[in-house]
Amino acid sequence: MEVDSKIIVVPWDFTPVTEYALQHAIKISLMTRNPICLLHIVEKITTEGGMKAKQAAMNNRGSDVERMFGVKVKTHVTRGTIFKQIPEFVNDRNASLVVMGTHGMSGMQKVTGSWALKVIAKSKVPYIVVQAPPADNEKYHDIVFPVDFRAEEKEKLSMAIFMGKYFDSKIHILKAIRKDDSLAKRTNLNMNYTVRMLIQNNIEYEIREEPADKLGERALEFAQEINADLILIMTTKDITFADYIWGAKEQYIIANSSKIPVCCVNPTSAFANLGQFMYG
Repeated sequence: MEVDSKIIVVPWDFTPVTEYALQHAIKISLMTRNPICLLHIVEKITTEGGMKAKQAAMNNRGSDVERMFGVKVKTHVTRGTIFKQIPEFVNDRNASLVVMGTHGMSGMQKVTGSWALKVIAKSKVPYIVVQAPPADNEKYHDIVFPVDFRAEEKEKLSMAIFMGKYFDSKIHILKAIRKDDSLAKRTNLNMNYTVRMLIQNNIEYEIREEPADKLGERALEFAQEINADLILIMTTKDITFADYIWGAKEQYIIANSSKIPVCCVNPTSAFANLGQFMYG
């Protein structure tokens, strides 16, 4: 029985990284039965003939995927920019999830490489950002899950539960060690809630403790050590222009050199948009 008809959006531009994103989306769709939508964005000056040619190419790719994997694939071509059209499309369609390909970055590339975070921050749905094909075509075995003091931390838990239920994932919790008593108390409350919900849903987990000021760095290191299939993070609630230029911490995790997929949950998005995955 289908979980829901809401779409998994894959921004598509006929490049290898978007093909990798499609492979991850197929992997998820095969488990949830949610249809995939390939979204292609062309320049505003593109002619009607150019639009029709792109749509035909998109339809051909969608048909190939349907025939090969037995998943439903829709396609959509629109004019504009990725920064405006991707968030508008996924928000207007009330999409369940976006799976997006991106390139890693180093040095000054981080200035242009921040486009992925800019797109994510404008959307209301979770994103899985990938740089490589799935390591396993059926499972996300190990997921790294940092936990800190923010109230929004609870929101990304629905994504962890979804992954645990559908992919039999083990959740590796990295708890932030806080010296401030108030922040430590809030972190403990989040931890207790996380553990309680994982137990209720029969999801395997383990707990590690790491210094709060090194949590992002340690999450990456640990993910590399265990060859994790996914890192699950919250995006910053209010990302500034300076973050895009100098690099918010999420930006470095998303573009990690080990090419580990990263799931980014925006504050207030998780419960509203992942409920259909878990509960139909």
